[in-house]
Amino acid sequence: MAAGRLPYDVAVIGGGIVGAATAMAMMGEIGGLSLVMLEKEDRLAAHQTGHNSGVIHSGLYYRPGSLKARNCTAGREDLYRFCAAYGIPHERCGKLVVATREEELPALDELERRGRENGLEGIERLEDDRLKEYEPHVAGIAGLYVPDTGIVDFARVTEAFADEVRKKGGEVRTGAEVRGIRRESEGFVLDTPLGEFRCRFLINCTGLQCDRVARMAGADPGIRIIPFRGEYYTLKDGRRSLVRTLIYPVPDPAFPFLGVHFTRRIDGAVEAGPNAVLALRREGYGRFSFSLRDTLETLGYGGFWCLAGRFWQTGLQEYRRSFSKGMFVRDLQRLVPELRRGDLLGGGAGVRAQAVDPAGKLLDDFHIVEGEGMIHVLNAPSPAATASISIGRTVAAKAREALEKQAFSA
Repeated sequence: MAAGRLPYDVAVIGGGIVGAATAMAMMGEIGGLSLVMLEKEDRLAAHQTGHNSGVIHSGLYYRPGSLKARNCTAGREDLYRFCAAYGIPHERCGKLVVATREEELPALDELERRGRENGLEGIERLEDDRLKEYEPHVAGIAGLYVPDTGIVDFARVTEAFADEVRKKGGEVRTGAEVRGIRRESEGFVLDTPLGEFRCRFLINCTGLQCDRVARMAGADPGIRIIPFRGEYYTLKDGRRSLVRTLIYPVPDPAFPFLGVHFTRRIDGAVEAGPNAVLALRREGYGRFSFSLRDTLETLGYGGFWCLAGRFWQTGLQEYRRSFSKGMFVRDLQRLVPELRRGDLLGGGAGVRAQAVDPAGKLLDDFHIVEGEGMIHVLNAPSPAATASISIGRTVAAKAREALEKQAFSA
């Protein structure tokens, strides 16, 4: 079908899991809708979705009442049901959050409170040796066992969402990077390598590029995406028995990253990590990946320097760990003392799209901005993959309301 046909009702830009879930929700809620989903790479889930650890989060960490908490709790169960219905391998395996020092106990107490307030069932507070009932090789003074946590391949889930879009009459185009957006009387014209796509309504779910796409569409995102790369090791096959499921430390409440941890993946592999270092390229997965444009945009943003002023010591520590396997191992040994340097092999990496405001505040919650004829998802870090079905429904409801107003005013 030619790109320059009469306008689509909706164009969803971005073929990660949030874009695909949003497109699926749109096709499910509005009969007769013409929709196209545009992904710039040659495959879906090429960036954040395809580089994450595959954890189905429970909702333990998030401030009760926040968008993260509400969408994660609802989206988690939606995702489990979807995977079961579509035969996608997954496991509700549970995880253990471990305090290794006395000063971590108040934060562990707060996690337990949040988890219970967010409706998690079956949480167990464990002391000393009871930790080993769940993870025999772990060390700690206390912990929380959270049974609702699970694992899945999110790239496979994204493909299943896209299949649903196609079944309902929507289109999915890859190799369709949106290079320019202009307004016209009927909506927008999107310039791509496949030609121009016209749409009445635009939904931006582009993750690492979301602030740029928002500005391209004439919106003021009010934030800048600062990319952080997370690097992983993997356990050698013969040492996977050190970890049964997932083992996490108590996170630093001032920093929106969870600390290095152990994750068993759905294929049986065990990952260790990630750290969190400033990335010099938004879509750069190597330690030396570099983009002059991306770097200059980060360094030219006042919010970045405000952030750096507060967290430079944490950032320096993360960089040291990036270049020191020994330091990485020592941090992991706090959780599993039997781990040895030779047990770890080089693994992959992911880049997190972290929204930062002009004052240098790291946005902790999902951030969705509406404009005339458009919606922009401007901060959707973890647990966005877990919450994707719920986020998709939230965005679709906002879009449906806007389309109805659009039709009424016409």
